[in-house]
Amino acid sequence: MKIVIIGGTGLIGSKLALLLASRGHEVLQASPSRGVDAVTGEGLQPALVGADIVVDVSNSPSFEDKAVLHFFETGTRNLIAAAKQAGVRHCIALSIVGTDRLESSGYFRAKLAQERLIENSALAYTILRATQFFEFVGAIADSGRRDGAVHVSSQLMQPLLSDEVAEALADVTLGEPANGICEVAGPEAAPLADFVGRWLRKQGDASNIVAGPDVPYFGAPLALRTLVPDNGARIMPTRFDDWLGTMICPSC
Repeated sequence: MKIVIIGGTGLIGSKLALLLASRGHEVLQASPSRGVDAVTGEGLQPALVGADIVVDVSNSPSFEDKAVLHFFETGTRNLIAAAKQAGVRHCIALSIVGTDRLESSGYFRAKLAQERLIENSALAYTILRATQFFEFVGAIADSGRRDGAVHVSSQLMQPLLSDEVAEALADVTLGEPANGICEVAGPEAAPLADFVGRWLRKQGDASNIVAGPDVPYFGAPLALRTLVPDNGARIMPTRFDDWLGTMICPSC
């Protein structure tokens, strides 16, 4: 099968491409750097010629509210139109667990808009919502740095390894369309502050952590279970501490 990955040169796209190619499929890694831009439409239709499946793992270069909404709405509309013209039989998008529970976040609103466009497209589709990646915990810590401390929410999250996001996405890609939403998460739910604390200690960073339920997540307030999956999610095996154990401490 020919499979086109929109955002195919990024973190998840690159991993997914290797997995799909190893299973014997023709993979096209589409990205602006390779002449395919879903937002402008440049190169999109030629890339989808002969494609059986398209997977969208693209991400906005700007997280500003208007910019990210434009990115996902415009790119998704263009992709849907091109997929219909090409006769694509399965459209897959990677989204985020909690998308429909955090509409105070401009980024989550934009992802929800993307999901709804796909749901209403009349294409056979699957949306895979993933929890935060292990590799993103450092960015969560950095977003909360002020006054010499790290301020972070004490609400729950259930992150997973990016390699296992790609693994779950490969299985979804090669499966039958769900025409609905699936979820994937890591094996451990714990407060964001707990994951951030473990990550900081691994970096040799002794910054004080200020945790509380009202500390916002990138400007948006969280409820206890905003970022954890519902029952029925696929749970991947790698634990956060096992992943940390593979990292080299920069100060050691």
